[in-house]
Amino acid sequence: MAKSLIEELPRIVSEGRREAAQILERLSSGTQIGLQTNELVLPSKDVSGLFKGSSPQIPNAFNMAGGNGEWMNRLIYGDNLLAMQALLAGDAQTGLPSLRGKVDLIYIDPPFDSKADYRTKISLPGTDIQQKPTVIEQFAYADTWEQGTISYLKMIYPRLQLIRELLSDKGSIYIHIDWHIGPYLKLILDEIFGKENFQNEIIWHYIKGASGNDRFGRKHNTILFYSKSDLKTFNRDAIGIPYSPETLARAQRGEARYNVTAEELEDRGKNPGDVWIDIPPLQGNSLENTSYATQKPEKLLERIIKASSNKGDLVCDFFGGSGTTAAVAERLGRRWITCDIGKPASLVMRKRFIDQEVKPFLYQSIGDYQKEAFRNNKRYKHVGDLSQVVLGLYGALPFTPEQTNDRNFGYIKGTRTLVMVDSPNRLTTAATIRRAVEAKASLLGGDWEKVVVLGWNFAFDISSAIQKYQDSKVEVLVIPPDLLDKLAKKGYKKLIDDKSVRFSSLQYLVAKPLVVKQNGEQDEIDVELENYVLLSPDNIPLDDKDKEKLQQVLERDPLSLIEYWSIDPDYDGVTFRSTWQDYRENVENDNDPLHCVYKTRLRVAHKDQRRVCIKAVDVFGFESQVVESV
Repeated sequence: MAKSLIEELPRIVSEGRREAAQILERLSSGTQIGLQTNELVLPSKDVSGLFKGSSPQIPNAFNMAGGNGEWMNRLIYGDNLLAMQALLAGDAQTGLPSLRGKVDLIYIDPPFDSKADYRTKISLPGTDIQQKPTVIEQFAYADTWEQGTISYLKMIYPRLQLIRELLSDKGSIYIHIDWHIGPYLKLILDEIFGKENFQNEIIWHYIKGASGNDRFGRKHNTILFYSKSDLKTFNRDAIGIPYSPETLARAQRGEARYNVTAEELEDRGKNPGDVWIDIPPLQGNSLENTSYATQKPEKLLERIIKASSNKGDLVCDFFGGSGTTAAVAERLGRRWITCDIGKPASLVMRKRFIDQEVKPFLYQSIGDYQKEAFRNNKRYKHVGDLSQVVLGLYGALPFTPEQTNDRNFGYIKGTRTLVMVDSPNRLTTAATIRRAVEAKASLLGGDWEKVVVLGWNFAFDISSAIQKYQDSKVEVLVIPPDLLDKLAKKGYKKLIDDKSVRFSSLQYLVAKPLVVKQNGEQDEIDVELENYVLLSPDNIPLDDKDKEKLQQVLERDPLSLIEYWSIDPDYDGVTFRSTWQDYRENVENDNDPLHCVYKTRLRVAHKDQRRVCIKAVDVFGFESQVVESV
């Protein structure tokens, strides 16, 4: 008989403590996870239409945005457990010190419904499709709910331990939950933060909506408020709500129960208490609505941030969702870090922050994600062992040691197709493609008709390399990012039998040749997108009917799949400085919410030579970029 949740709790706590201790021990030993900066975003969305806009004058964009060691806010894409490890370790590359004991307020709104549908609706010209979660999101979600509440508590325990490590002595955490998980989670929180540091069970009461004929209507969420210590920040006067006119009138008359003047009462307001009935859920027609399913209203976060932080304090949200925490923190003069494992969420947040014209911020991801996954796997200790497994899953045979001592190569039986598997410990680059083409011509006497390169992570120049070698019969495919997870859960034989592992082709962006004209001390750069080539719809998590719809859009209007694109007019080959952006919901330039503009003119300080980098993200979260020298 399966154990009850109460019986499982000691094991959940013991395993969670051990996992958190191992993480902290690994950090202290110097084995650290880093953050990879994908963009330095200097919000400057296109607002004036084709060939009329201009980018900001940014001769030293990185320094002006805080690259001189000043604080930079951060949007992090990836597993929050890894993100928190990176924040605890610090990041020398971007001047981020260890944040252990430095975070003043953390709000999290983790998913709390095992039956929720986390599909994303995507509106395209003439049709709508529903995207399922990405493979990484699916595995994260499956791990969270595989054993129901038990799995959820296993997921959250080590994360809460790391959160406690990040909090300053004056710091607090607010955890937003509902009836699915609340009572169990409070036991975990009492264990980690101490029952004496429990401050409030806040009831966020909905004014409208109460379904169900066989029970009382469910009309509230719960927010559990814990402090790190008794030194917590709490700004009572910042959160007062208006007294009723009757109360103020009684105070004006000098009734004895009011020992302050009516004016003082009016200025301070009354304590909102722990039942909040004055903040309605987000309405569909609200200007702040991003169409993100679990988005919370800004007023809710405004009360929390005002109460438990001061201007200049650091506020974090590790289940970022639509970005409400960071958006409000920015508006209230706080520093912020937000993180989400979902590509749709990360894209929604990036656009929201640009719309809000926040201060420049870093968009980052977990550095060496596959390298970290490979290091933590318990099955394959050598890259060559894993390469042999990947070859088999692709349908290729390995060479014998007598044929070649390079275990990364194999072949398709009955064909003249050579297959090369790259290492999870490095990026697949233009040099990798060149090596594969050379092997095609020389390995075992050459005479191979085609070479297939299977890679884990890809350098920015991979698209141009694919186009450069397209006449050399080389194909580049992506190894599924969740493959190591699948191997750990299902094993090699089952994956072979059910044929569930798919290798997808890379997407790439095509831009027209740049046109540069010098105008006095400025350069005018005309940038125009020409085409977008997407990997096969079969490899995108869609239902069959939606794959057909997508194929039709690909044939008639491929650029409509571009959700967001940005330009660095002076790319240094290291940091992409996004100094101009456009995205589909930006209607200030073309009144078309389903298309970006596809050409623009940038005006920047003159240089005799420059590299222009164009980066695009499609509606599914796939990124690609083009670099042009002029």
